[in-house]
Amino acid sequence: FTIFQVAYSFYYSLNVFTTFVQPLHWVGLSNYVKLVNDDLFWVSLYNTLYMVVFGVSFHIVLAIVLGLLLNQNLRGVSVYRTVYYIPTIVPIVATSVLWMWVFNPEFGLINSALSVIDVHGPGWLTDPVLSKPSLILMGVWTIGGTLVIFLAGLQDIPQHLFDAAMIDGAGALQRIRNVTLPMLSPVIFFNVIMGVISGFQIFAQAFIMTRGGPLDTTLFYAYYLYQNAFEFFQMPYASAMAWILFLVVMGTTLIIFRSSARLVYYEGEER
Repeated sequence: FTIFQVAYSFYYSLNVFTTFVQPLHWVGLSNYVKLVNDDLFWVSLYNTLYMVVFGVSFHIVLAIVLGLLLNQNLRGVSVYRTVYYIPTIVPIVATSVLWMWVFNPEFGLINSALSVIDVHGPGWLTDPVLSKPSLILMGVWTIGGTLVIFLAGLQDIPQHLFDAAMIDGAGALQRIRNVTLPMLSPVIFFNVIMGVISGFQIFAQAFIMTRGGPLDTTLFYAYYLYQNAFEFFQMPYASAMAWILFLVVMGTTLIIFRSSARLVYYEGEER
């Protein structure tokens, strides 16, 4: 059933219709040509790439730092691990509603805290400059899944490698750079791939929190696709958008895989 639907969506993208009751009209690649000339298509693609590049990078770096901290043999560390993971089981709709309150310019949690020190907080979701960074900050709430994977990778690194590095006089930062990160690189690679694929599909935050605003700064690709399909009822055009998204995600993933041979180290490999 899936193969049929995928194939039919491509056929759909080569047609147009004016109403649901009228038959499809073959137009070839016209929908794809229309995409190239659609300013909002490029805006939505840029917004999505922004979230993929900066959002994924920020979350990966933060998850590694937190993973290193929570991998210490300290009292009560398991409690902190649980606290960081719990938000990931909250549905994205509930999370979005919660963060709408956090970002509220009048009585939100962040601006209320800023008012204590006599700082007038901005409109986090209504400022075109801050809208996307605010959604990236919101992603910290769901960092627990990535964090757990990094913790598993950190605990899988053989202790004798750290012992040997300490005998050679390596400090903490040198051990992280020369032992931890190389041994953790397959896990980083996995999380980057999953983060990139997930980033290209960002939808709920724009749909619930911003409706693509302000000034289309959070008009993400998946949300613009949704608008064309279910608000403007341009299903063939939306199908063309879906195929372009598939090609972009596949191309990006292949580029990352190609670079993995140089950047990712697997235990037992000779370099």
